[in-house]
Amino acid sequence: MEKDQLNIDETTLSLDLSEATDAVRDGSFEHALNLLKLILKEHPDHIDSLYLAAVSSRYLKHFDESKDYIEQLLINAPDMGRAYQELGHLNRDMGDEEMAVMHYRQACELNPALIAGWNFLYQYFVKNNNKPAAEHASAQIKNLQSLPNVLLYIDQILNEGRLGMAEAKCRAFLKENPTHTYAMSLLAEIANRLGYFDDAEFLLEKAVEFKPDDGDLRMKYASILRKKQKFAKTLEQVNILCDKYPDNLNYQAQKASEIMQNGDHEEAITLLDDILSKNPYNFSTLTSKGHAQKTLGRTDQAIQSYQSAYQIKPDHGEAFFSLANLKTYSFTGDELDSMRKQVGRVDLSLRDKSYFHFALAQGCEANGEYDEAFFHLERGNRIKNDQSQYSIERMEKELQAQIDVCDKSFFEDLGKGGYETKDPIFILGLPRAGSTLIEQILASHSMIDGTLELPNILSIAQSLRGDDIYGKLGNYPKSMESLTREQREDLGRGYIEDTRMHRKDAPMFTDKMPNNFRHIGLIHLIMPNAKIIDARRYSLDCCFSMFKQLFAQGQEFSYGLAEAGSYYNSYVKLMDHWNAVLPNKILKVNNEDVIEDLEGQVKRMLEFLDLPFEEECISFYETDRSVRTASSEQVRRPINKDGMERWKPYSKHLKPLLNCLDKDLLRPEDISMINQ
Repeated sequence: MEKDQLNIDETTLSLDLSEATDAVRDGSFEHALNLLKLILKEHPDHIDSLYLAAVSSRYLKHFDESKDYIEQLLINAPDMGRAYQELGHLNRDMGDEEMAVMHYRQACELNPALIAGWNFLYQYFVKNNNKPAAEHASAQIKNLQSLPNVLLYIDQILNEGRLGMAEAKCRAFLKENPTHTYAMSLLAEIANRLGYFDDAEFLLEKAVEFKPDDGDLRMKYASILRKKQKFAKTLEQVNILCDKYPDNLNYQAQKASEIMQNGDHEEAITLLDDILSKNPYNFSTLTSKGHAQKTLGRTDQAIQSYQSAYQIKPDHGEAFFSLANLKTYSFTGDELDSMRKQVGRVDLSLRDKSYFHFALAQGCEANGEYDEAFFHLERGNRIKNDQSQYSIERMEKELQAQIDVCDKSFFEDLGKGGYETKDPIFILGLPRAGSTLIEQILASHSMIDGTLELPNILSIAQSLRGDDIYGKLGNYPKSMESLTREQREDLGRGYIEDTRMHRKDAPMFTDKMPNNFRHIGLIHLIMPNAKIIDARRYSLDCCFSMFKQLFAQGQEFSYGLAEAGSYYNSYVKLMDHWNAVLPNKILKVNNEDVIEDLEGQVKRMLEFLDLPFEEECISFYETDRSVRTASSEQVRRPINKDGMERWKPYSKHLKPLLNCLDKDLLRPEDISMINQ
């Protein structure tokens, strides 16, 4: 009965909304608004109804009412481009050109397929003699106007996340127009968002062959190549763009980004400085320069770059977050007030909002304002959690599959095999568990190159899933059962060859991708002599530190206390399994033990790696090398206890984490403290 009632309600809503949409299209705004108010009485957060109600109210010159609808809409869909465009229309009609421009810009950033927004911006840029911006807007308008209406519609709904509908319409169009490069790029973007990276690469490669002089198309092709870790090919495409269009600063900035990805931060800074000499107000270039300087350990210079970026654009959340992410920077009172003002704006994108929340949390904590700090942590994490659609149950199922498939008989049946290399040292575990510290210690040894969080093992595992999209189990890990000795050797050799670009001349190198702990069975099959170090940290310290960190990508399990606790449980369970079926394969190194007995733990690790002791590993903080993770500044200081028990001032907020963590992973006194 309840299901039947639900179907009736959905049908009624659909019919009412359709009638209201037709009324708006016909200019019958009073009638449309009356219908929409009835819908919103039953469904107050219905996005399409709020949008149409805002439009209707604006046309009726009920400006305050229109603003109320838009603000409610933005609460439910903060990154909806059409909502910001409507806010631009509203401010335009109210005579506030400055606010209108800001909202139109935001709309076009979120949804580049909005012709009305671009038209207003073009007129504004022409009036204010901003020739480069006017030319860019004009090019966008011409491009969008050249599209068939169906592709323009597909572009818009794609940018609003309606992937299923967009894919169906795009495939139907391409069936009739198989060489239409814009349609190919749209389908490639849909494939990219769904995790079909091979399909996206194929579509864009063909599209570039059809239109080799289309710079935007080639840039999209380069982006998917980068996502697939084909760095040499990516740089090749970006170089083609820079050669063809030497005055395009966006392509130059992309080249700098690729050079950074390949590890040459000095050259990247030189290129970024050249861009800034031509456009000193390019805030995103200043932020990129700060990232490069931070990686090289030039903290003071990085701070100056980040500050210069936000001075140009006060709502540039990434610059403020980058300062907070140094972990050693102290915000001034004016900076904190500026961030509070920005995060309170209803027209701020979700991306910038999350940046500001995490930055404010860091700043408030430094001032001892723990309740406000936790407020911002909770808000920032909620934004990321809502975007990720992370599922505790799905992750538990994925990790349990490794246990179910990779048992003792699995390894016995497959027997020996794989590539007989001793080069890699896998440092794995959970984020914020001390893996960067371990890597910095080992990379200080003359026989070990420190590299990056290399994605290659994850890519190999992804390739073994079969026809599956990200987040589902697919055929992996069961597909490993059918790997021949030759395939295992090829995969191991391929890993070594593909990662060589990140190494120097040392005989061994580190790979500190934390999530490789999920794939220890795969690592053992393809490189049986590889060394594995499990970086372990006390549960409350580790989980709360993850909750405090806004990661560049991935790590969706960290954006909730219950999610982080559940993931920690599953991680320990899986590591216990690997130790049982692959005895003596893995060395567990506790972060607390490294802090208490650095020399003893260094000797223990080097003995495990069959390497002689070197004093430089003790003075690791003096090693001059690039470090890209959030711990980059911390590992450039001597061992200290600053990171221990940082959760205690927040203990009254941590019951969701306590209730989720297995009790044998907690100290009794900590349980009592949180339960007070």
